[in-house]
Amino acid sequence: MVKYAIAAAFAFVTSAHAGTVLWNGFFNSSFTVADFDKWSFSNEIQPWQWYIHGPGATSEYLAVSADYKNPADTSEAQGIKTTIDGTSFWNGQTMERTEIIPQTSANLGTGHLYYHFSLKTSDVNPPNAGYEHQIAFFESHFTELKYGLISGEAGTTDNALRWDINSQTQWSQPLVPNVWMNFAYDIDFSAGTVALWYSEGSDPLTQVHAPVSTSPSTNSADWHIGVLRLPNGGTSAAAEDYYWSGIYVESGSLTTSPAGPNAGTAPSGPSSSSSSASATSSAPASSSSATTVSTTSSAPTATGSPVAHYGQCGGIGTSYVHVRLALAVAEELLHPQATPAARFAHPERHAQS
Repeated sequence: MVKYAIAAAFAFVTSAHAGTVLWNGFFNSSFTVADFDKWSFSNEIQPWQWYIHGPGATSEYLAVSADYKNPADTSEAQGIKTTIDGTSFWNGQTMERTEIIPQTSANLGTGHLYYHFSLKTSDVNPPNAGYEHQIAFFESHFTELKYGLISGEAGTTDNALRWDINSQTQWSQPLVPNVWMNFAYDIDFSAGTVALWYSEGSDPLTQVHAPVSTSPSTNSADWHIGVLRLPNGGTSAAAEDYYWSGIYVESGSLTTSPAGPNAGTAPSGPSSSSSSASATSSAPASSSSATTVSTTSSAPTATGSPVAHYGQCGGIGTSYVHVRLALAVAEELLHPQATPAARFAHPERHAQS
């Protein structure tokens, strides 16, 4: 029991000194679909841009619910469902599209970063394997997921989910419904490489493909979370649903746990997207979970970004508080009947055990 208590305390302390979250698109319990409609090009409130969709109401294409997130994700209260259907034509295009994009003042295109997201499909409104789908892509398509029959290829259907670099498949597997797939694009903007990390359910991420040379670039506002479906010479009005969870960008150390960078702290406060653009800045840097993979790159910052102010978060005073709190947690495990005063008064018990 003692060693488990000490291990818990150690994990608590180390979790406070890991990677830096530059931006997150987490959905707290107060967030509703109506919050997306508060965004516009004249009211650029964070954390999401919402303009690539069909002419229907937002609720036809987006939905948020605790049921829509990976159960292993404990850093946010809700996940999001994106839907494409026979009305999802944006700006006169023939492609069906429903996509949300980060709204941030942080620089998401420099240094060595990890772009995280979890994705699931269902038996209900599954994707049509007869069409090419471009998923979680950047505007230049230097890296993305693809699903279905690639436009121009022979055949009628293809159930492969692919990870592409410049439209060249590097990794693939069959798409299985009702399975949460956790991804991290490992993008080194300085070295000009992209690697892929992957896991399923609650399993930790592992690297499934080594870095590939390419020309990664982003203006921090062109990572499309959602789906673009090409017509492939035909159309289908049938709806397709996609479920998303754990969407964030970090630097420094890779959080491998699907629990996310703030495990166990799913926020319940007011939605950040309900704030005005002038009052809302990029998400403050936060500590990642204890399960991380270190890199040597430093955290990129943008002028005026809170990352510059909060990015270090490792001062001596902060460390002392974290240690005392960790010891209190261990004390609770060892002496659950002790009074609060007693728990804080005798941290030395752990050293003696």
